[in-house]
Amino acid sequence: MLTKPLAKISIQSKSGESAFECSPGEPLLYAGLAQGLTLPYECATGTCGSCRGRVMSGEVENAWPQAPGATAAKLKADKGDVLLCQTHARSDCVVRVPANVVAATSPLPPPRRRAAGIALAKLLTGDVMHIELELAEPMSFEAGQFVVVEPPDVKGGRAYSMVNHGAALGRLSFVVKRKPGGGFSDWLFGRDVTGCELSLFGPLGRAVWRPSEDRDILAIAGGSGIAGMMAILEHATRAGHFARRRGDVFFGVRTSADTFYMDELADYVAQAGGNLAVTVALSHEPVADGVSQRGVRLAHGFVHEVARDAMRDRYGDLTAFLAGPTPMVDGAIRMLLTEARLTPDRIRYDKFA
Repeated sequence: MLTKPLAKISIQSKSGESAFECSPGEPLLYAGLAQGLTLPYECATGTCGSCRGRVMSGEVENAWPQAPGATAAKLKADKGDVLLCQTHARSDCVVRVPANVVAATSPLPPPRRRAAGIALAKLLTGDVMHIELELAEPMSFEAGQFVVVEPPDVKGGRAYSMVNHGAALGRLSFVVKRKPGGGFSDWLFGRDVTGCELSLFGPLGRAVWRPSEDRDILAIAGGSGIAGMMAILEHATRAGHFARRRGDVFFGVRTSADTFYMDELADYVAQAGGNLAVTVALSHEPVADGVSQRGVRLAHGFVHEVARDAMRDRYGDLTAFLAGPTPMVDGAIRMLLTEARLTPDRIRYDKFA
């Protein structure tokens, strides 16, 4: 059987020229990242528009012409503008990228594709599921990173942060919220998917926590956005971070019936010796003052507003991590910039939507 040749992709960027090879059907972004280049991206799935580029020569195919990121980035298709995460090469290409593209310096191996199978799928609430994927090969990653999941028979990839953390893990945990009309969540929630095979690409994401950063931790998450925060708490707890530094976690859901991971959060609080506070904000359910469950405080209101009220005048030397619906993340960013006076490098988040 004849195999299609690899395409040579030449990148023109602010930092000079670089090149990589791309297999047929592989997104340009994934191929470049896998070969150690710092191509720009955030969601890696077509929703944010961060991985924009312009094809100067060569033939390409757009896997998702209606991608929201194309609108967000105001791409001009007639000028050759593309999203690298949705673009496949049909020939050798020259692509101009408005960013600095250099060789990556991370101590971890670059992201790549892995095969995985669903080992566990269990409901946490009526529309939230915990899943565990068994990897064909172990993966190391930083706390707060994510992978792009591509299930069979569902077009396109979805980005999900790992809930667990460790070195060379053979099993990854995720939390998935069902979205009305969502292709992947309908597939996941609509049948017994245990044993189904998936393709993963990763690890990805720069909204990570490292033990060498000796600062307090502030985490603000909405719904399934708590996933990456759980990985950060796991890493920070094992590293003994809360023996010398403080952590404040704010987790937003609609009602008490929508809560999950409450036991796990309570265990982190208990292990921190008083240096970790977790507050669950219920946006659509009143809560009496002072109510808590196993050391996890309950409050009423939108999570970024609850965080603002609780943290007022005591931000200190911290790094903030944000994840959740776009309005929540945007509100939290405004609050941290204007009230906490944090510099942008102390505010970390990934745009999934």
